[in-house]
Amino acid sequence: MAIAAMLALSGLLRLGSGAGSAFASGADAAAPEPASAAGAACTTADDIAIVLAALDDRESRVAARESELQDRLQALAVAETQIQRNMAALEAAESRLSSTMARASTAAEEDLDRLTSVYENMKPKDAAPVFAAMDPKFAAGFLGRMRPDVAAAILAGLAPETAYAISALLAGRNADAPTE
Repeated sequence: MAIAAMLALSGLLRLGSGAGSAFASGADAAAPEPASAAGAACTTADDIAIVLAALDDRESRVAARESELQDRLQALAVAETQIQRNMAALEAAESRLSSTMARASTAAEEDLDRLTSVYENMKPKDAAPVFAAMDPKFAAGFLGRMRPDVAAAILAGLAPETAYAISALLAGRNADAPTE
């Protein structure tokens, strides 16, 4: 307890003797003033000129980059317009091609129907030599489209080897078709 009293007494003496004001003034002197620190960076005209030159240089680079970007955007817009034109032309060509293919397919189918009808209306004894002269695959195509009674009469008038070859083709033409 005696030690605590001595420490308290020592503190009072120091405060009374002016040490407290010295500590207070030392703390203020150590903290720099913000205005004086910022002003010290550019105090001469040369310093300001260097900073302005750097800013001008940066502004020039940014403007050049912006100009390049504008040019690229314009080129992209032109390319996009051209692509849209090309797509429209391709779609129109595809439509015309589909129409042409549909007409050609329909016309070919009509021709086959008409020729099949001609062979069906022939007498079997007159049609048999025509089918005997055909390639078996070709003959099988027509006979497969005919009514079964007419096709049977024509097959009956063919040589057995030819009739067998055509019959085998007719039987196997859908063998590769999916069953599921």
